[in-house]
Amino acid sequence: MLKSMTGFGSGRARVGDEEVSVEARSLNHKFCEVKVRLPRELSALEPALVKLVKDRLARGSVEILVRRQAATVSGNVPTVDVALAREYARAFREVAEALGLTADVTWSQVSNQPGVIRLEEKGVDVESATQATQTALQQALAALETMRNTEGESIHTDLDTRMKLIEGWSQEVARLAPRAVNDYQQRLTERVAELARGVAVDPQRLAQEVALFAERTDIAEEVTRLATHLEQFRLLMASPEPVGRRMDFLVQEMHREVNTTGSKSQHAEISARVVSMKAEVERIREQVQNVE
Repeated sequence: MLKSMTGFGSGRARVGDEEVSVEARSLNHKFCEVKVRLPRELSALEPALVKLVKDRLARGSVEILVRRQAATVSGNVPTVDVALAREYARAFREVAEALGLTADVTWSQVSNQPGVIRLEEKGVDVESATQATQTALQQALAALETMRNTEGESIHTDLDTRMKLIEGWSQEVARLAPRAVNDYQQRLTERVAELARGVAVDPQRLAQEVALFAERTDIAEEVTRLATHLEQFRLLMASPEPVGRRMDFLVQEMHREVNTTGSKSQHAEISARVVSMKAEVERIREQVQNVE
């Protein structure tokens, strides 16, 4: 079943005191391009996260957004600057000695001094944060793939409809081709008779002209190759593997055969069907740009 390259998914995981949420978005891209936005304290995880994405997705421009939750990021804890407290205690004793006072320095006096006790952001638990991030990313990718699969089913249905239209018009073109030669022969015979005005016309020469016309306008090969491309395209639609690039190549080949058919044909009914086929091939090309 086909997979779209467009999707969104999110995940959340908590390991120990570390809680992480991840959002994954993907858009069309010729290759698999991954961009990861991480908190500064988790920046070292980027290579591992990129690998996780590329192990699961074959194509698409994928953006990963990782957030540490506010409860853990702003969880400030008190920190004691022992060296600074020691200096305050020494200073108090020196002042007391200089003034002849009792050098009774208490902890409460020291602890109330600026900078001795301060609140600092709690450091990240790298191991827990790594586990939480990877778990949340796997959840986000699973949800993203579900959306891509759902959109892929819609693309499959649309492509199948357009393929049937092209197949029908191609069969009509094949049936009309002999009529185009007969019509040309009739027009040529009438035109020559009008110009000859009673003069005998060499039937062999007339037959040669008709044969040359038939050779120039023969579209049998194009119709056959188009049918082969359509068959190969259907096989790709049923493949479980990523097929977007191969589909894109086949669409180019289909477009070439339809164009050649149109350039060879001088029959109005065939030309009308060629125009319709061109329009459907172009719509298929647009859809294929979104296939993984």
